[in-house]
Amino acid sequence: MKEKNPFEICQAQLDQCAAILKLEPAVHQMLRVPMREIHVTIPVRMDDGSTQIFRGFRVQYNNALGPTKGGIRFHPDETIDTLRALAAWMTWKTSLLGLPLGGGKGGVICNPKAMSQGELERLSRGYIDQLAQFLGPDVDIPAPDVYTNPQIMAWMMDQYSKIVGKNQFGVITGKPVGLGGSPGREDATARGGLYVLREAAKECGLDLSSATVAIQGYGNAGYHAASLACRLFGCKIVAISDSQGGIYNGDGLVPEKVLEHKKKNGSVINCPGTVPVSNEELLELKVDILIPCALENVITEKNAPAIRAKIVAEFANGPTVPEADDILYDKGVHVIPDVLCNSGGVTVSYFEMVQNLYMYYWPEKEVYEKLDQRITAAYYNVLNASKKYRINMRQAAYTVAVKRVADAMKMRGWV
Repeated sequence: MKEKNPFEICQAQLDQCAAILKLEPAVHQMLRVPMREIHVTIPVRMDDGSTQIFRGFRVQYNNALGPTKGGIRFHPDETIDTLRALAAWMTWKTSLLGLPLGGGKGGVICNPKAMSQGELERLSRGYIDQLAQFLGPDVDIPAPDVYTNPQIMAWMMDQYSKIVGKNQFGVITGKPVGLGGSPGREDATARGGLYVLREAAKECGLDLSSATVAIQGYGNAGYHAASLACRLFGCKIVAISDSQGGIYNGDGLVPEKVLEHKKKNGSVINCPGTVPVSNEELLELKVDILIPCALENVITEKNAPAIRAKIVAEFANGPTVPEADDILYDKGVHVIPDVLCNSGGVTVSYFEMVQNLYMYYWPEKEVYEKLDQRITAAYYNVLNASKKYRINMRQAAYTVAVKRVADAMKMRGWV
């Protein structure tokens, strides 16, 4: 059986939602595909004097609620279907959080780990050169994603500003704080997810101070998820993995020490005081909370029956396929879907846009308070919809988010 690609999964999730909401056929069909997508070719002069050609993309999925918003990925295996799915999920995220934004996503097929800083800068500026006419603070606002970072965002913002002839800090979010970035942005995705996890634990009657946690993926979101779960709630992190494998210690891991080991050795594997565990085995550990922070499609109909966590908090985009959702729901596993759980990043990115517009910046404490308030309210909107329609949390998140976008499209006279 051929594995579905992320966009097919995304469309299947929307189709379920359309049936629940009884969407009109025209609305349903319009929401199944991107509003616009741009494919570009980027020539980059490499350090050895040669010129390499890179393929880049930007998907602007739907802007009924406002300008499109979403990250830019630099990845050797990037595909247009992955970006279409991520742009759609961003559309539902911004809607679910009540942000005046639509969803977008971008990417370049490249291997940033094999590129120098100079090559990365020229690639970043070249991407903006090709796409500037389709971007802007009131059109489409990119942000960092896989293998991009605040420095790359700074180069992109600077290039766009040069093209339009004036400073436009608000065209890009996730910038360094010294260039209009928002305090609290670095750990916003993980922090937002943990605020939601706090409420889910209340719903499930789980005491977080004694809860055990397994984390698959130890990049930015994974590390901050581990660190904040310990610092904010006293959770015990018993397992962590990255692309090369995982580690386990039933007495608990110290997230900072694991990160130090990863930086020194390139992976969490062989961290002192641990036993090895594979990524596949980590998903099936007997823990209270499972946090997938890696890539798409890791929880499938094959391994879902073996998952023993009480709560699955999706910090990654698209880690669970639709068939697995049904299995987990029937098992009584409380899934916090990605469109809700990892929406802290885009929420604080929106805060960054607002601060750029007003040229007035909030202290970190205020950013966290506003994030907590907004994402907690979104969790209870989803939970209430789940109970009302007797559907799983992902379907509930979609019904809330898609209805807002569909209503906006109808009010605007699009359909």
